[in-house]
Amino acid sequence: MTEVSYLSAASELSSVGTPTLWAVTIAGVLLLLVLDFLVTRRPHEVSMREALGWSAFYIALPLAFGGWIWARYGTQQGVEYLTGYLVEKSLSVDNLFVFMLLLAAFAVPAVLAQRVLLYGIAGALVLRAVFIALGAAALQTLDFAFLLFAIILIATAVKLLRDALSGHQQEVDINKMRSVKLLRRIMPVVDEYHGTRMTVRQGAKRALTPFALVVVAVLATDVVFAVDSVPAVYGITEDPYLVFATNAFALLGLRALYFVLHAALSRLVHLSYGLAIILAFIGLKLGLHWAHGIWESVPQIPTLASLGVIIGVLVVVTLTSLRATRGGTPEQREVVTERH
Repeated sequence: MTEVSYLSAASELSSVGTPTLWAVTIAGVLLLLVLDFLVTRRPHEVSMREALGWSAFYIALPLAFGGWIWARYGTQQGVEYLTGYLVEKSLSVDNLFVFMLLLAAFAVPAVLAQRVLLYGIAGALVLRAVFIALGAAALQTLDFAFLLFAIILIATAVKLLRDALSGHQQEVDINKMRSVKLLRRIMPVVDEYHGTRMTVRQGAKRALTPFALVVVAVLATDVVFAVDSVPAVYGITEDPYLVFATNAFALLGLRALYFVLHAALSRLVHLSYGLAIILAFIGLKLGLHWAHGIWESVPQIPTLASLGVIIGVLVVVTLTSLRATRGGTPEQREVVTERH
Protein backbone atom coordinates (compact mmCIF):
# COMPACT_ATOMS: atom_id res chain seq x y z
CA MET A 1 0.00 0.00 0.00
CA THR A 2 1.41 3.38 -0.95
CA GLU A 3 1.40 6.31 1.42
CA VAL A 4 -1.33 8.07 -0.61
CA SER A 5 -3.65 5.06 -0.53
CA TYR A 6 -2.92 4.60 3.18
CA LEU A 7 -4.00 8.17 3.87
CA SER A 8 -7.21 7.56 1.96
CA ALA A 9 -7.92 4.41 3.95
CA ALA A 10 -7.26 6.21 7.21
CA SER A 11 -10.09 8.63 6.48
CA GLU A 12 -12.71 5.88 6.84
CA LEU A 13 -13.22 3.96 10.06
CA SER A 14 -15.37 0.85 9.88
CA SER A 15 -17.73 0.33 12.79
CA VAL A 16 -20.44 -2.08 13.85
CA GLY A 17 -22.16 0.80 15.62
CA THR A 18 -25.36 1.69 13.78
CA PRO A 19 -27.34 4.74 14.98
CA THR A 20 -29.81 2.36 16.65
CA LEU A 21 -27.06 0.39 18.39
CA TRP A 22 -25.41 3.60 19.60
CA ALA A 23 -28.73 4.92 20.93
CA VAL A 24 -29.58 1.67 22.74
CA THR A 25 -26.08 1.40 24.24
CA ILE A 26 -25.97 5.00 25.48
CA ALA A 27 -29.49 4.64 26.90
CA GLY A 28 -28.43 1.43 28.67
CA VAL A 29 -25.33 3.09 30.16
CA LEU A 30 -27.40 6.05 31.39
CA LEU A 31 -29.99 3.67 32.85
CA LEU A 32 -27.29 1.77 34.75
CA LEU A 33 -25.84 5.06 36.06
CA VAL A 34 -29.27 6.18 37.25
CA LEU A 35 -29.72 2.79 38.92
CA ASP A 36 -26.39 3.19 40.72
CA PHE A 37 -27.32 6.67 41.93
CA LEU A 38 -30.64 5.33 43.22
CA VAL A 39 -28.86 2.50 45.03
CA THR A 40 -26.51 4.98 46.72
CA ARG A 41 -29.09 7.70 47.45
CA ARG A 42 -29.08 6.67 51.10
CA PRO A 43 -25.45 6.65 52.31
CA HIS A 44 -24.49 3.34 53.89
CA GLU A 45 -21.49 1.10 54.37
CA VAL A 46 -21.27 -1.53 51.65
CA SER A 47 -21.34 -5.13 52.82
CA MET A 48 -19.22 -7.76 51.09
CA ARG A 49 -22.38 -9.58 50.04
CA GLU A 50 -23.74 -6.45 48.35
CA ALA A 51 -20.42 -5.70 46.65
CA LEU A 52 -20.04 -9.28 45.39
CA GLY A 53 -23.56 -9.26 44.00
CA TRP A 54 -23.09 -6.06 42.04
CA SER A 55 -19.62 -7.12 40.90
CA ALA A 56 -20.99 -10.40 39.56
CA PHE A 57 -23.68 -8.47 37.67
CA TYR A 58 -21.19 -5.99 36.16
CA ILE A 59 -18.88 -8.81 35.06
CA ALA A 60 -21.63 -11.03 33.63
CA LEU A 61 -23.22 -8.15 31.69
CA PRO A 62 -20.16 -7.15 29.57
CA LEU A 63 -19.22 -10.80 29.00
CA ALA A 64 -22.75 -11.55 27.78
CA PHE A 65 -22.58 -8.48 25.57
CA GLY A 66 -19.24 -9.68 24.21
CA GLY A 67 -20.84 -13.02 23.39
CA TRP A 68 -23.56 -11.20 21.47
CA ILE A 69 -20.94 -9.13 19.58
CA TRP A 70 -19.08 -12.34 18.72
CA ALA A 71 -22.23 -14.13 17.49
CA ARG A 72 -23.63 -11.11 15.63
CA TYR A 73 -20.53 -9.64 13.99
CA GLY A 74 -17.98 -12.45 13.93
CA THR A 75 -14.80 -13.65 15.58
CA GLN A 76 -12.66 -10.61 14.75
CA GLN A 77 -14.99 -8.11 16.41
CA GLY A 78 -15.60 -10.51 19.30
CA VAL A 79 -11.89 -10.91 20.03
CA GLU A 80 -11.31 -7.16 19.68
CA TYR A 81 -14.11 -6.40 22.14
CA LEU A 82 -12.97 -8.94 24.73
CA THR A 83 -9.32 -7.87 24.44
CA GLY A 84 -10.23 -4.20 24.71
CA TYR A 85 -12.44 -4.91 27.71
CA LEU A 86 -9.63 -6.80 29.45
CA VAL A 87 -7.20 -3.91 28.82
CA GLU A 88 -9.68 -1.34 30.13
CA LYS A 89 -10.55 -3.44 33.17
CA SER A 90 -6.86 -3.81 33.99
CA LEU A 91 -6.30 -0.07 33.72
CA SER A 92 -9.42 0.58 35.80
CA VAL A 93 -7.91 -1.42 38.67
CA ASP A 94 -5.08 1.12 38.69
CA ASN A 95 -7.79 3.81 38.87
CA LEU A 96 -9.02 2.11 42.02
CA PHE A 97 -5.59 2.49 43.64
CA VAL A 98 -5.76 6.25 43.19
CA PHE A 99 -9.41 6.40 44.29
CA MET A 100 -8.44 4.45 47.41
CA LEU A 101 -5.65 6.91 48.16
CA LEU A 102 -7.88 9.94 47.61
CA LEU A 103 -10.60 8.55 49.87
CA ALA A 104 -8.01 7.96 52.56
CA ALA A 105 -6.32 11.34 52.09
CA PHE A 106 -9.64 13.20 52.40
CA ALA A 107 -10.75 10.94 55.29
CA VAL A 108 -14.00 10.16 53.50
CA PRO A 109 -16.48 8.42 55.85
CA ALA A 110 -17.19 4.83 54.83
CA VAL A 111 -20.88 5.60 54.28
CA LEU A 112 -20.01 8.21 51.63
CA ALA A 113 -17.32 6.27 49.79
CA GLN A 114 -19.52 4.70 47.14
CA ARG A 115 -21.18 8.01 46.26
CA VAL A 116 -17.74 9.59 45.70
CA LEU A 117 -16.78 6.65 43.50
CA LEU A 118 -19.99 6.98 41.52
CA TYR A 119 -19.32 10.66 40.78
CA GLY A 120 -15.86 9.65 39.62
CA ILE A 121 -17.27 6.94 37.35
CA ALA A 122 -19.86 9.29 35.83
CA GLY A 123 -17.17 11.89 35.17
CA ALA A 124 -14.87 9.28 33.68
CA LEU A 125 -17.59 8.12 31.29
CA VAL A 126 -18.14 11.66 30.02
CA LEU A 127 -14.41 12.26 29.59
CA ARG A 128 -13.86 8.92 27.85
CA ALA A 129 -16.69 9.72 25.42
CA VAL A 130 -15.01 13.04 24.58
CA PHE A 131 -11.58 11.43 24.14
CA ILE A 132 -13.05 8.59 22.05
CA ALA A 133 -14.66 11.13 19.70
CA LEU A 134 -11.39 13.08 19.47
CA GLY A 135 -9.50 9.85 18.83
CA ALA A 136 -11.86 8.83 16.04
CA ALA A 137 -11.53 12.29 14.48
CA ALA A 138 -7.73 12.04 14.69
CA LEU A 139 -7.70 8.62 13.02
CA GLN A 140 -9.87 9.95 10.21
CA THR A 141 -7.87 13.09 9.53
CA LEU A 142 -4.27 12.47 10.65
CA ASP A 143 -2.14 9.86 8.91
CA PHE A 144 0.24 9.83 11.88
CA ALA A 145 -2.50 9.37 14.53
CA PHE A 146 -1.49 5.76 15.21
CA LEU A 147 2.12 6.85 15.65
CA LEU A 148 0.99 9.63 18.01
CA PHE A 149 -1.03 7.15 20.08
CA ALA A 150 1.95 4.80 20.15
CA ILE A 151 4.22 7.56 21.50
CA ILE A 152 1.66 8.47 24.19
CA LEU A 153 1.38 4.87 25.36
CA ILE A 154 5.11 4.21 25.39
CA ALA A 155 5.76 7.46 27.25
CA THR A 156 3.08 6.50 29.80
CA ALA A 157 4.64 3.05 30.15
CA VAL A 158 8.06 4.59 30.81
CA LYS A 159 6.57 6.89 33.46
CA LEU A 160 4.75 3.99 35.14
CA LEU A 161 7.94 1.95 35.19
CA ARG A 162 10.06 4.81 36.51
CA ASP A 163 7.54 5.59 39.26
CA ALA A 164 7.27 1.90 40.19
CA LEU A 165 11.04 1.57 40.45
CA SER A 166 11.29 4.70 42.59
CA GLY A 167 8.53 3.45 44.89
CA HIS A 168 6.55 6.70 44.71
CA GLN A 169 3.89 5.76 42.17
CA GLN A 170 1.05 5.92 44.70
CA GLU A 171 1.75 9.12 46.63
CA VAL A 172 -1.08 11.64 46.99
CA ASP A 173 -0.70 15.06 48.61
CA ILE A 174 -4.06 16.82 48.52
CA ASN A 175 -2.50 20.14 49.49
CA LYS A 176 -0.49 20.11 46.25
CA MET A 177 -3.41 19.20 43.98
CA ARG A 178 -4.14 22.10 41.64
CA SER A 179 -7.88 21.43 41.60
CA VAL A 180 -8.06 21.57 45.39
CA LYS A 181 -5.95 24.73 45.64
CA LEU A 182 -8.11 26.42 43.00
CA LEU A 183 -11.35 25.59 44.81
CA ARG A 184 -9.99 26.88 48.10
CA ARG A 185 -9.16 30.19 46.43
CA ILE A 186 -12.67 30.51 45.01
CA MET A 187 -14.72 29.52 48.07
CA PRO A 188 -14.16 28.82 51.76
CA VAL A 189 -14.12 25.17 52.82
CA VAL A 190 -15.58 23.76 56.03
CA ASP A 191 -13.81 21.00 57.93
CA GLU A 192 -16.73 18.62 58.47
CA TYR A 193 -18.61 16.40 56.06
CA HIS A 194 -22.35 17.09 55.72
CA GLY A 195 -23.49 13.89 54.09
CA THR A 196 -23.40 14.13 50.30
CA ARG A 197 -23.93 17.90 50.29
CA MET A 198 -21.43 19.83 48.18
CA THR A 199 -22.00 23.18 49.87
CA VAL A 200 -23.36 24.47 53.19
CA ARG A 201 -24.27 27.92 54.42
CA GLN A 202 -21.64 29.46 56.68
CA GLY A 203 -22.96 32.72 58.02
CA ALA A 204 -24.03 34.83 55.05
CA LYS A 205 -21.91 32.90 52.55
CA ARG A 206 -21.84 29.47 50.97
CA ALA A 207 -18.89 27.21 51.72
CA LEU A 208 -17.69 24.01 50.12
CA THR A 209 -17.64 20.74 52.01
CA PRO A 210 -14.79 18.22 51.95
CA PHE A 211 -17.15 16.03 49.90
CA ALA A 212 -17.03 18.60 47.08
CA LEU A 213 -13.22 18.70 47.22
CA VAL A 214 -12.79 14.93 46.97
CA VAL A 215 -15.30 14.70 44.10
CA VAL A 216 -13.41 17.36 42.14
CA ALA A 217 -10.10 15.65 42.92
CA VAL A 218 -11.45 12.33 41.62
CA LEU A 219 -12.77 14.01 38.47
CA ALA A 220 -9.38 15.64 37.91
CA THR A 221 -7.64 12.26 38.02
CA ASP A 222 -10.16 10.97 35.46
CA VAL A 223 -8.60 13.28 32.88
CA VAL A 224 -5.17 11.73 33.40
CA PHE A 225 -6.51 8.19 33.11
CA ALA A 226 -8.43 8.99 29.91
CA VAL A 227 -5.24 10.15 28.19
CA ASP A 228 -3.69 6.67 28.20
CA SER A 229 -6.86 4.56 28.43
CA VAL A 230 -8.44 5.62 25.13
CA PRO A 231 -5.28 5.27 22.98
CA ALA A 232 -4.70 1.87 24.61
CA VAL A 233 -8.02 0.45 23.46
CA TYR A 234 -7.66 2.11 20.03
CA GLY A 235 -4.54 -0.02 19.81
CA ILE A 236 -6.80 -3.07 20.01
CA THR A 237 -9.67 -1.96 17.78
CA GLU A 238 -10.25 1.01 15.47
CA ASP A 239 -14.03 0.73 15.90
CA PRO A 240 -15.21 3.77 17.95
CA TYR A 241 -18.31 1.87 19.07
CA LEU A 242 -16.30 -1.04 20.50
CA VAL A 243 -13.93 1.45 22.12
CA PHE A 244 -16.86 3.17 23.85
CA ALA A 245 -18.51 -0.11 24.87
CA THR A 246 -15.33 -1.51 26.43
CA ASN A 247 -14.70 1.72 28.34
CA ALA A 248 -18.29 1.99 29.57
CA PHE A 249 -18.51 -1.62 30.78
CA ALA A 250 -15.08 -1.47 32.45
CA LEU A 251 -16.02 1.70 34.36
CA LEU A 252 -19.58 0.85 35.37
CA GLY A 253 -18.53 -1.95 37.68
CA LEU A 254 -15.83 0.00 39.52
CA ARG A 255 -18.06 1.09 42.41
CA ALA A 256 -18.76 -2.45 43.54
CA LEU A 257 -15.35 -3.79 42.53
CA TYR A 258 -13.67 -1.25 44.82
CA PHE A 259 -15.26 -2.77 47.92
CA VAL A 260 -14.56 -6.32 46.77
CA LEU A 261 -10.89 -5.65 46.08
CA HIS A 262 -10.23 -3.04 48.79
CA ALA A 263 -8.26 -5.44 50.96
CA ALA A 264 -6.59 -7.20 48.03
CA LEU A 265 -5.58 -4.00 46.19
CA SER A 266 -2.68 -3.36 48.54
CA ARG A 267 -1.24 -6.79 47.71
CA LEU A 268 -0.99 -6.13 43.96
CA VAL A 269 2.39 -4.49 44.40
CA HIS A 270 3.62 -5.44 40.92
CA LEU A 271 0.56 -4.23 38.98
CA SER A 272 2.29 -1.06 37.82
CA TYR A 273 5.04 -3.14 36.19
CA GLY A 274 2.42 -5.23 34.40
CA LEU A 275 0.51 -2.18 33.18
CA ALA A 276 3.75 -0.62 31.95
CA ILE A 277 4.49 -3.77 29.92
CA ILE A 278 0.94 -3.87 28.52
CA LEU A 279 0.93 -0.19 27.52
CA ALA A 280 4.37 -0.49 25.93
CA PHE A 281 3.26 -3.61 24.05
CA ILE A 282 0.13 -1.90 22.71
CA GLY A 283 2.24 1.13 21.80
CA LEU A 284 4.53 -1.16 19.82
CA LYS A 285 1.48 -2.73 18.16
CA LEU A 286 0.21 0.70 17.13
CA GLY A 287 3.61 1.74 15.84
CA LEU A 288 3.89 -1.39 13.70
CA HIS A 289 0.35 -0.87 12.41
CA TRP A 290 1.22 2.68 11.35
CA ALA A 291 4.43 1.54 9.67
CA HIS A 292 2.65 -1.35 7.91
CA GLY A 293 0.32 1.17 6.27
CA ILE A 294 3.31 2.75 4.57
CA TRP A 295 5.64 -0.25 4.16
CA GLU A 296 3.77 -3.51 3.68
CA SER A 297 6.83 -5.55 4.67
CA VAL A 298 6.51 -4.36 8.29
CA PRO A 299 4.74 -7.11 10.31
CA GLN A 300 1.65 -6.52 12.44
CA ILE A 301 0.65 -8.08 15.77
CA PRO A 302 -2.67 -9.99 15.56
CA THR A 303 -5.35 -9.11 18.10
CA LEU A 304 -5.55 -12.72 19.29
CA ALA A 305 -1.82 -12.67 20.04
CA SER A 306 -2.33 -9.39 21.91
CA LEU A 307 -5.01 -11.04 24.03
CA GLY A 308 -2.60 -13.85 24.93
CA VAL A 309 0.17 -11.42 25.89
CA ILE A 310 -2.14 -9.29 28.04
CA ILE A 311 -3.58 -12.28 29.90
CA GLY A 312 -0.10 -13.71 30.41
CA VAL A 313 1.28 -10.46 31.84
CA LEU A 314 -1.67 -10.02 34.21
CA VAL A 315 -1.41 -13.59 35.46
CA VAL A 316 2.34 -13.27 36.06
CA VAL A 317 2.20 -9.94 37.94
CA THR A 318 -0.73 -11.17 40.04
CA LEU A 319 1.13 -14.31 41.06
CA THR A 320 4.39 -12.47 41.77
CA SER A 321 2.50 -9.81 43.78
CA LEU A 322 0.77 -12.41 45.92
CA ARG A 323 4.06 -14.23 46.43
CA ALA A 324 5.86 -11.01 47.40
CA THR A 325 3.23 -10.18 50.04
CA ARG A 326 2.67 -13.71 51.31
CA GLY A 327 3.25 -14.35 54.99
CA GLY A 328 2.99 -10.78 56.21
CA THR A 329 6.66 -10.28 57.13
CA PRO A 330 7.70 -6.75 58.12
CA GLU A 331 9.47 -6.27 54.78
CA GLN A 332 6.40 -7.36 52.85
CA ARG A 333 4.14 -5.13 54.92
CA GLU A 334 6.44 -2.23 54.15
CA VAL A 335 6.06 -2.89 50.42
CA VAL A 336 2.29 -3.11 50.82
CA THR A 337 2.25 0.17 52.76
CA GLU A 338 3.71 1.96 49.74
CA ARG A 339 0.37 1.37 48.03
CA HIS A 340 -1.30 3.47 50.72
